[in-house]
Amino acid sequence: MASMMERIDFSRRCVLVTGPVIVGAGPSGLAMAACLKEHGVPYVVLERADCIASLWQKRTYDRLKLHLPKQFCQLPRMPFPEDYPEYPSKRQFVEYVEGYARHFEIRPRFNQAVQSARFDEISGLWRVRTTGAGAESGNRNLEVEYICRWLVVATGENAEKVIPELEGLGEFGGEVTHSCDYKSGESYRGKRVLVVGCGNSGMELGLDLCDHNAFPAMVVRDSVHVLPREVMGKSTFELAVLLMKWLPVWLADKILLLLAWLVLGDIEKYGLRRPSTGPLELKNGEGRSPVLDIGTLGKIRSGDIKVVPGIKLFSPGRVELVDGQVLEIDSIILATGYRSNVPQWLQGCDFFSKDGFPKIPFPDRWKGKSGLYAVGFSRRGLAGASSDAVQAASDIARLWKEDVKPCRSRPAAACHRRCISQL
Repeated sequence: MASMMERIDFSRRCVLVTGPVIVGAGPSGLAMAACLKEHGVPYVVLERADCIASLWQKRTYDRLKLHLPKQFCQLPRMPFPEDYPEYPSKRQFVEYVEGYARHFEIRPRFNQAVQSARFDEISGLWRVRTTGAGAESGNRNLEVEYICRWLVVATGENAEKVIPELEGLGEFGGEVTHSCDYKSGESYRGKRVLVVGCGNSGMELGLDLCDHNAFPAMVVRDSVHVLPREVMGKSTFELAVLLMKWLPVWLADKILLLLAWLVLGDIEKYGLRRPSTGPLELKNGEGRSPVLDIGTLGKIRSGDIKVVPGIKLFSPGRVELVDGQVLEIDSIILATGYRSNVPQWLQGCDFFSKDGFPKIPFPDRWKGKSGLYAVGFSRRGLAGASSDAVQAASDIARLWKEDVKPCRSRPAAACHRRCISQL
């Protein structure tokens, strides 16, 4: 213990945590906290924003709805309200997670950005250093070092926006916005807009721009799987889950692609090339989700959304494409996705790769060494995060109960270092 005390930076306030520290108060962190509470394990949740589920509350567009049926998106131990539609809206999802936090009495410590987390080999404990964020930036009271046995990384797959390097973008001169800052197509009414990216967000933004009488062109550089959201009133995702229970992935993929062709027709003639790998195999292997069409393909067929190939370079007010086309445009929306930020702050650990995902393959990527856990990195959406949380909480609860047993038979003064009350 003396060795650890010598290594602590006492210019910061130190907090000894009896249970795990959870980094992130999004759905993954909330699910983890709820499962720990069910086991009676104390915890601390750290969140750099000033609210829970900040991605949903602050970095999503207004028309967003869950792309999957609600039964596949609920968090552990609390289903969605029965009166919610099959695909809840952004507002409804935020209300659900806020109700979830109230129900399980989860109180994150907001505006605390984790600067570093490192396992101390001498003490056998994690040292998590935070500083004030947002409105609390520069607040010395939030410069804290948390000491804990278990660390749960729950910052998720979408912690930071991705801004690609595009030649000449700085010379474009018009408005350039990432999808995380896009709210509605109202401000783009009558404008020529280039949407860079053709995932679920890019497709839906193109549809929203059309609904607000803008003139979008969508960059489709790579191949993409587009599937109908529903087939004969049945969720395509639910159908895929059913198929995979009974069939090998390659056969389930063939059935899904046949159904997609029957419902959507040949999409390649509109500039949407399908990958050679099936949608389920691609999701399992690379984490790339298929696009679930909610009406965008109809706008592409009608010509309201123009599909264009990759970008060569930008110049003032225009873009040159790799096929030689030159488009006059007013605005650019980068629907280029997000990335994990774990490598920026988790130190001295090889559990995560450079892209911020655990190196261990699914389904065992929720547990690392030295009390490290990862929740929400399975590339399987909210259902995957919930599964991670249930397993990680059970494992921590088992260890925590073993750890505190000796303390109950000894005087408080002789208690093990990890049973010190939270300060």
